[in-house]
Amino acid sequence: MPRLGVSHSFKLKSNPVWLLCVLLGLLVIRSHAKDALTVPQQVSLSPNLYTQQLSISWLGGAATTFDLMILRTELNETAFYETGTATINQVTGRHQWNWTSVEPLECTSLSVRIRSRDGQTTSEWSDTQILQGNDIPSNEKFQMYPQDRIVPVGANTTFCCIVEEGKVFGTIHYSKIVMNTTRLSRRTYAVTVFNQELSGNTGTNVPCSDNLKTKLTGTVVFVGKTPLPTDLVCETRDLVSAVCRWNEGQDTHLYGKRGTRYSLNMRSCPQDKQQQKQKECSVDMWEDNWTLLAVNPLGQYSLSDSAELTHRVRPVAPANVTTVVNAWNATVLWQWEYEGYSSLALVCQVELTSQGSKTKRTSSGVGLRSVVLSDLYPDEDYSIQVRCGAQKNFWKWGNWSEPLTFKTNTDVPDALDVWMWMNKDNTGQVIWKPLTRRQSHGQITEYEVTLWTPEENVQHTDIFPAETSAAPINLTRSDTKVTATVIAKNSKGVSQPASVLIPLHLTDVERLAVSRAVYTDRGFPLYWQSDTNATCGYVVEWFDASCSQNCLVEWIKVSAGKNNISIESANFKPGVRYNFSLYSCSSEAPELLQRWQGYMQELVPSSSVSLSTSQQDFDVVLTWGEIPLVDRRGFLLGYNVYMSNGPQLTLLANLSDVGSRRYTVKALSEGSYKFTVKAYTSAGEDTGATASITLEPYTDWLILEILASLGVTALFLVIVTYICYKKRKWVKKAFYPDIPEPKLPGDWSRSQGPLNVKPSPHNMVHIVERPEWDSSKEALVVIPEEDEDEEGQGIGDEPVDTDEPTSLRYYNQVVDERPIRPRFPDSSDSSASSLDSARTDVTYTGIQTSGSSLVFQLDPQGSSDTHRPQADLSLSCGGGGGGYRPQMQPRAHNDGFDLASPESFLEPQAASSGGYKPQCSWHLDSPEEAEESAGLAPSLGSPTSVASTQFLLPDGEEHTEEKRQLSSSPATWFTNLLSSTKP
Repeated sequence: MPRLGVSHSFKLKSNPVWLLCVLLGLLVIRSHAKDALTVPQQVSLSPNLYTQQLSISWLGGAATTFDLMILRTELNETAFYETGTATINQVTGRHQWNWTSVEPLECTSLSVRIRSRDGQTTSEWSDTQILQGNDIPSNEKFQMYPQDRIVPVGANTTFCCIVEEGKVFGTIHYSKIVMNTTRLSRRTYAVTVFNQELSGNTGTNVPCSDNLKTKLTGTVVFVGKTPLPTDLVCETRDLVSAVCRWNEGQDTHLYGKRGTRYSLNMRSCPQDKQQQKQKECSVDMWEDNWTLLAVNPLGQYSLSDSAELTHRVRPVAPANVTTVVNAWNATVLWQWEYEGYSSLALVCQVELTSQGSKTKRTSSGVGLRSVVLSDLYPDEDYSIQVRCGAQKNFWKWGNWSEPLTFKTNTDVPDALDVWMWMNKDNTGQVIWKPLTRRQSHGQITEYEVTLWTPEENVQHTDIFPAETSAAPINLTRSDTKVTATVIAKNSKGVSQPASVLIPLHLTDVERLAVSRAVYTDRGFPLYWQSDTNATCGYVVEWFDASCSQNCLVEWIKVSAGKNNISIESANFKPGVRYNFSLYSCSSEAPELLQRWQGYMQELVPSSSVSLSTSQQDFDVVLTWGEIPLVDRRGFLLGYNVYMSNGPQLTLLANLSDVGSRRYTVKALSEGSYKFTVKAYTSAGEDTGATASITLEPYTDWLILEILASLGVTALFLVIVTYICYKKRKWVKKAFYPDIPEPKLPGDWSRSQGPLNVKPSPHNMVHIVERPEWDSSKEALVVIPEEDEDEEGQGIGDEPVDTDEPTSLRYYNQVVDERPIRPRFPDSSDSSASSLDSARTDVTYTGIQTSGSSLVFQLDPQGSSDTHRPQADLSLSCGGGGGGYRPQMQPRAHNDGFDLASPESFLEPQAASSGGYKPQCSWHLDSPEEAEESAGLAPSLGSPTSVASTQFLLPDGEEHTEEKRQLSSSPATWFTNLLSSTKP
């Protein structure tokens, strides 16, 4: 630390002396420099307003480096400051500095000062020199700079607007774009446009306006390119002068007085007013070397060319072209404009146009002035043009002459191409191809057709008009051959005859296999094996396969050495089948060798099959017809069979056999079905044919089942009838026993006086037990009985003899048809007694009549129908009011009766169906008697007893329904059958 302090003190003491020495040295140097550097004098300013360049010159002594400062005078802003070396004019000794301003020099006033520099030493600034701008107060106008400036594409340009005194600045536009401005002075505003694009024909507008849009000024800038011509070529037309041509090249976008100027070998070329890309300039004398200079405000460009005259000869167009015409040739003549062409070796070209086609024919010679055109067509219109070029050192073809038209003379027609068509009925046609214009050699007036039979030497000739191309023939004899000859006529004469030998029958076409011809982009290619008999070649004919009578036939003849050909025709149409036939040509009749069929393009069939359906058992048989050939539009490949399920189709089968037009859909259930059949070609399916069918029970089987049932039933009835007939005695005994006839003791005649209605004593019926009797049958049904007098007093039951077997009281009753409500139904005891009598034999011990016993006859159907109404319990006899109805009632074991409802009284009767039921046959004599007896008991007027010892058979099974209408014809017949067993 002490050492550091000592050292520091030492430095402080020595520094002032050192600093003083340095300052004295600098002062000496500065004073020496000021003495050496002089202030620039006589500064002058020289502006170039178009280039915006300011040239500054001054006298500066020996200094070579200067500082240059340029200020905008009003705002005292630095526009430019730079230190540099100025050039010295050796004559005047003045220094000069050139400065290019970004803004136009007219925009504002500029102040310029200069000083000399030598390293870090500078002189004083020179006096300020001011370059007055146009924004000075004395110039009050609205101004815009630069005016009508031409700049290259991609340049940057600054525009300034000087506002009128007293106005406020508004905007500056470049084209339609508002620009950002910079203020240069009190009244001056500037904008800079960068990378300018090409302007239009009239340039780009740059307007300036005040803030109120009341004042407007502006300028126009033209943005373009420097000229760049190409392809300078000079040639001679008259073998003396020169004509130079070139292309303008790129578009400079500068036009009018700003456009490009051209000069050729320092000779000014006339201005092209049409602004064509191809430029031309003529010089009176040929020069071997040529220089083209192109100049515009943005720059210049030059081109050069050199050649000898004989190497650049391009003849002019032939003049005065004429022709000398014949039928098959013509001579073309012309003249030359310049005499020098007479000694010039030329090659000339004639362009011949006919029927839209052009051909060129070339000829050569010294001073050539004519050419012969051969191989022309008679009666043909032609157009020609001629041009020529130098035969030696050929440069270019000269100009075409003006077109010349002519027409050749007529000649006799060419021979016709003749063929034939034979129908199956031995009729046919002789056909020929109409001659074209080049074949007819003039207007055809008529055709002459001759039919000649060599065997008979008979000839027949017919004349047909010019528009005819076929003549009908009719061959009726099979042992002759006919030669048909056809010739054409025009104003010049007749054609050579064309013949064809017509046989009566062509080779049987059905025996030849038909091949398929596939169309290509070159037509239908056909191939065949050579035939030795075809001495004059072959004939291939084709026609629409759907045609059968007098068809439109096309044909072509093939030379004998060929065995293939590609058939093309403008008449081929898609979807049409064509038949192709190959015939051999010889001295005999044409012979068919081979056949083909083909389509130019296969399409889907245009129509569908005719579909029908039929039912076989539970199968559906689909059958359909054949599609007509004209509607197939392609080779049928098969059929698709579909079942329709609403909008969807389910494929059932694909039948690839075209000949099969039947399909069976098997094992279908009852219901409705829809089926669709579609034929298809290689192009796809047709729209399809749809048929519906509803499957019903098979009627044939139903009929067979009905007939079989009827037969079995009839057989069964016959067998039953036969058995019943053989066993009729047993059947009668079992089902229809003899009913005992009632015996009427005493006098049963009707008395005229009133009857004393009293209850009669009952009869006793003894029941003898028979265990061996069939338990399924009842011998007798117990029915309750009640005796009642007119006053309604009941009479009690008689005492029962218990020593005797169980007995039933039996009453003969006369029952009226009027319903009678029973008063005393069966008791439980009487029901039991009735059931106990199920297995008994009934023996009548005596029968007495009773006139007041009220009983109900049982309905024979009561055992099978328990719900019949009560009114059905009363059965009328023979339609009368009363009848004889014996009833049975068991003897009561007690003296008392309980009243019960009618329903309870009817129940035992409904349950019982057995018993003896003799028939009634007695009737009242008259309706008056019936009325008189209305107050009496309903049983009046009927016998009440029959003496009988006949065994009573019970009814059939308990639930068997008896037939009520015994008088019907079947029942009567059966009864009579059984009754035939009586002795």
